[in-house]
Amino acid sequence: MKKQNDQLAGRIFENQDYEKKDELSSGLAVTHEQVSDSMAEGTIDGVIEREDGTADHLGK
Repeated sequence: MKKQNDQLAGRIFENQDYEKKDELSSGLAVTHEQVSDSMAEGTIDGVIEREDGTADHLGK
């Protein structure tokens, strides 16, 4: 069992996980999608930061 756990602990997301049907691949695909969505949405503070250091505060 320990050897199997060591293999699972080292497993990272691969694009093929979206097509695979095993529980580990499905979990990695869902987690990847959630992280991707969070990164695309940004934060909830309503601040758009620009590369030059300026920022727009939405709703203020």
